[in-house]
Amino acid sequence: MDIQMFGKLSDAFGPSGFEEDVIRKIAGYCKEFDVSNDAMNNLYVRMPGGPKDRPVVQLDAHLDECGFMVQNIQDNGCLGILMLGGFHLTSLPAHSVWIRTRAGKMVRGIICAKPVHFMTASERASQNLEIEKMYVDVGATSRKEVEEVFGIHIGDPMMPDVSFAYDEEHEICFGKAFDNRAGCACIVDTMKQLYEEREKLPAYVVGAFAAQEEVGTRGATVTAQVVKPDLAIVFEGSPSDDFFISAGQAQGQMKQGTQIRILDNSYISNTEFIEYAEEIAKKYGIKYQESVRRGGSTNAGKISLTHQAVPCLVLGVPSRYAHSHYNFCAREDLEATSRLAACVIRELDAERIRHICHQDIL
Repeated sequence: MDIQMFGKLSDAFGPSGFEEDVIRKIAGYCKEFDVSNDAMNNLYVRMPGGPKDRPVVQLDAHLDECGFMVQNIQDNGCLGILMLGGFHLTSLPAHSVWIRTRAGKMVRGIICAKPVHFMTASERASQNLEIEKMYVDVGATSRKEVEEVFGIHIGDPMMPDVSFAYDEEHEICFGKAFDNRAGCACIVDTMKQLYEEREKLPAYVVGAFAAQEEVGTRGATVTAQVVKPDLAIVFEGSPSDDFFISAGQAQGQMKQGTQIRILDNSYISNTEFIEYAEEIAKKYGIKYQESVRRGGSTNAGKISLTHQAVPCLVLGVPSRYAHSHYNFCAREDLEATSRLAACVIRELDAERIRHICHQDIL
């Protein structure tokens, strides 16, 4: 895994609906492939050359990150905001953000709520927060200054102000948007592993980077219709649970390998696909862990419903503090995820695909 690439993708500006910077960053690392995009900000990276009359495997990851939008501009120059995606409100106050103006200028602001000095005793004791009572302060003193000097308008997007860093000694990545720039990096890494053998692969591989996942898995509705896959591997920056639950119960532990997701609110996994993936993982000594999620969803929910149904394998990179400003993940988990995907594709054959697709069930 090219950690520098992952860092560039993590740092890229890309709240839901505003993924252009991420698209450009990924395309810059995919010059050997056929690259295109659509009007929704979905990005398609296809293997060049070789026969295309093979089964199609779609590699999916979403481009967008949780972010914010300017909802209103108050007379005193503060910005009312709404969330693009699922932040927990307690993680927001006192953190900084970058606002991208229509002219492309980046303006730093601070997410604020009523200062403790002015709270009543009941307000200080309360844990209740409302996004309507939070605002972003860019240092302006009036609405006119916000619009005419800072160039900020209603509808401008914003993202967390965080810079990627890599702890080489412990091989730990720190940054924002690991959900799901980790998955994006895994698609690129998987395709590069397969590139030299592209003409001999048993399947035609298409990387499909989907927009607007955090606001309703919207982009994958389109990408699956365009790619028309027979199988799909969905990559996620999955929320880890190892920092608040015992090791015996945790299902998303850092440095324990890729997470194979069996169920969440969007998809009940294809058991044959999971059995095959775990067989391949054991064969090549790739660490993995299984997960049954009580909540959450991935693009597998939408991709699986395309035409005659698409079996999906969901592979996650355990990422601490997903849907907050700051994340940790381990290099070895990134590499286990992309390596397993590459091995799964290499060892497919017609009989295995028929079995996964339940074409031999009757």
